[in-house]
Amino acid sequence: MKMSVGVDLHKGQFTVYWRSEDGTIGKFERYATIESFYRLFERNLRHFVDRGWQVRVGVESTGNTRYFKRRVEGVGVPVVVINTLKFKVVNESVKKTDRRDAATIAEFLEKGMLPEARLCSPESEELRRLIRTRTVLVRSAVAVKNQLHGFLLSMGIERSRGSLQSKKERRRVLSVLVEQGLAGYAVEPLVETIDRLEEQVKSVEKVLAEKVAGDRVVELLKTIPGAGLITASTIRAYTDEIGKFVSYKQYAAYAGLVPWVHSSNTTERYGNITKRGPCELRTALVQVVLGMVRNKRITGGYRIMTRYASMKRQKGSGKTIIATARKLSKVVWYMLQKNEPFDPTRMNDPKVRRIALEMRAVEPAA
Repeated sequence: MKMSVGVDLHKGQFTVYWRSEDGTIGKFERYATIESFYRLFERNLRHFVDRGWQVRVGVESTGNTRYFKRRVEGVGVPVVVINTLKFKVVNESVKKTDRRDAATIAEFLEKGMLPEARLCSPESEELRRLIRTRTVLVRSAVAVKNQLHGFLLSMGIERSRGSLQSKKERRRVLSVLVEQGLAGYAVEPLVETIDRLEEQVKSVEKVLAEKVAGDRVVELLKTIPGAGLITASTIRAYTDEIGKFVSYKQYAAYAGLVPWVHSSNTTERYGNITKRGPCELRTALVQVVLGMVRNKRITGGYRIMTRYASMKRQKGSGKTIIATARKLSKVVWYMLQKNEPFDPTRMNDPKVRRIALEMRAVEPAA
């Protein structure tokens, strides 16, 4: 006998609907998200498991789903994590309550019709936390630098934002203010805050480097001109397993770099990119493209860069960078699928590549 358990999970509590296959059991329960209630829910699950029921649990993907899933699987009960973007029955319900959502999840779970979402591996989750922490620290440092820049302008001191990147320059500006009696005491806390934030950023980057040391995927991604430790680690963390993407188009769609398409009868309309999927992955791919643009001495002959230059004249910088990032996602997909480093010869013009391969074929063996 099968038991389908629908769970509407929230931060402070979760509502459960128990639905038996034969219809004899159909009941609601509510639990708080604290240890004692988790244990009570686990005991109730064991009650059915020990009596030979085939129990399955369905739950939407939320912030605490990973913890919930680990607790339930510890009892020996499989958990289906729902892809909320594809499960509009709950999201767009006219009458939306916790009890109704839990019952709907249990019903679709029983019929095997829940669109499943895959949670990333614990290693990728740890990398994501480090990357998010670094992002918060960097943004905080930028915000304080902007405050410092505005303060200096109000004092009649013009400094570019780039000049405040240097710790030595910030200390020099502070000393000048103190000497001239221009409210140096108001600037010193800002300077010290920036110093502390930058030290914390370096500390997080050190831990991140230790975590990805020897990681094959990160090493492959760093062979791309313009990709460094942060961008390579971000792509690795938010890609997780490249094998789950059957094509490069699916990978680009996962990164949110494909346009919206509305097709009806003979009419097709294309809009802006979907921006679905992790924005961190999309941003990392864009940053690699910008890195390739800055390394024109190395990347100038690549087809992806010649197309970038041609498209930029017609479409402008913004659309061109996104389109190039979409092409780069194809390169990343092939690299990770074949477990091969970046090959510059494949990026060259086809005629140049053919000549290079012919020359390599006639080279005498060492």
